[in-house]
Amino acid sequence: MEHPRSENLSPASSIPYWQLSNFYLFYFASAGILTPYFGVYLQSLGFCPRKIGVITAILFIAKAIAPNVWGWLGDRHGKYIEIVRITAFVSAISFAGIYFSPAALFGWFVLVITVFGFFWNAVLPQVEVVTLNHLGADRHNYSHIRLWGSIGFILAVLLFGELLNQYGTGLVAHGMLILLIGMAASSLLIPGHPGKALTRRSESLGWILRQPRVLALLLACFLMQVSHGPFYAFYSIYLDEHLYSYTLIGSLWAVGVGAEVAIFMVMPRILKYVGLRNLFVFAFALSGLRWSLMALFPMVLWVQIVSQLLHAATFGVFHVVSVLFIHRFFTETYHSFGQSLYRSIGTGLGGAVGVLGGGFLWHSTGGEITYLVAAGISISALFIVWRWIRDKV
Repeated sequence: MEHPRSENLSPASSIPYWQLSNFYLFYFASAGILTPYFGVYLQSLGFCPRKIGVITAILFIAKAIAPNVWGWLGDRHGKYIEIVRITAFVSAISFAGIYFSPAALFGWFVLVITVFGFFWNAVLPQVEVVTLNHLGADRHNYSHIRLWGSIGFILAVLLFGELLNQYGTGLVAHGMLILLIGMAASSLLIPGHPGKALTRRSESLGWILRQPRVLALLLACFLMQVSHGPFYAFYSIYLDEHLYSYTLIGSLWAVGVGAEVAIFMVMPRILKYVGLRNLFVFAFALSGLRWSLMALFPMVLWVQIVSQLLHAATFGVFHVVSVLFIHRFFTETYHSFGQSLYRSIGTGLGGAVGVLGGGFLWHSTGGEITYLVAAGISISALFIVWRWIRDKV
């Protein structure tokens, strides 16, 4: 296990701390509207759970395809920040298409979300590479920058939870567009970092992908995101069905992301003493517990608060460890492709399967059974991590 050179990341250092943090804040603030409230917004337009599942799944399918396309271009040309700027601006422009379907046509929403998803989902993997390149040997401090994304998510969730109570779900589209424009503008402030274009190398991509540890990591990430699919797409609807107000729904989402911020703040210290594999096992075990609590006690507020606090492990710890494992397992000139593959297979394909499958399962069996199935998927992924992933390279 590598030990960090320094414990704290100074904003005054040569690393563009505030420029990167500002981008993460806007990006995840937009996610803070999209994730908890877009399903409710679609429901208010008259879409049924199956159509909501399809539209939401499109975002995850785009996440499975787009990062690989843009990641290949980034590694080929080394132009990571340029790709960030292009995809950020086009994602804002394409989302504006949502205003041109006053009758809420399903086909039009599918088209708009497909184009938007292809560009919006390409942004984050490239920013991760830019951030890790700027951090260099201090990459254990990645979470100190990434936490600003979680802060943006919290602010958006809390603010819009209250605004939706007062003014209705129509504000979802307006808020998303404003934040996407802010994200695009903030990309112009991030300095580029010289990346390496593709060259001949001793280790081929095929050799890397055939390693059991890499296959196990990607499969575990896929299953973790499958288990999260019903949460991201239907948790707000689940709470709404059990008579929670939008303010309380937003507050529960904020509790989860608040826990995520807290874990990001202490992760550099934790990484000094705990190996990546042990942290991974911890995250998957608590994921199974989280979905079980969600399924069995929907009307018990304090249990739902506990389940949201577990987001610190099921997303915060899981994400940091995944990013660091990918950075370790993939050689330098494949870093962008590695991060893109993690996003596409994990949060992309895994999320799509989780959302789409969760939508049909929800329609036929209800939320409780759906979350119990998610718990079982998390436990199955735990055994994969336990068997095939080790700390030592």
